[in-house]
Amino acid sequence: MPHYVVLFDWTDQGARSARDTVERVDDAGELAQDKYGVSIGQVYWTVGHHDLVGLMEAPEIESLSAFLLELGSAGNIRTTMRAFDRDEMSEILGRVG
Repeated sequence: MPHYVVLFDWTDQGARSARDTVERVDDAGELAQDKYGVSIGQVYWTVGHHDLVGLMEAPEIESLSAFLLELGSAGNIRTTMRAFDRDEMSEILGRVG
């Protein structure tokens, strides 16, 4: 499976609930694997421009992107990924719970 390095930034909500970050990562790992086939290998909490770095494996970019969109919809993190055109994004959104 392809490997991905994902940079995460906390939202204001995520920073306010920083005490729960380890538990949130554990929960995200279960969601990633069970629903999207994404494996979270390592997560590092960082100081600087980004708040976390995740090392992940996914069967393809669309699965990873759908997972990250669902994760972001909880309101605690933001992340950046590749650009998708309208048709690609419609397919990805069809996978989001």
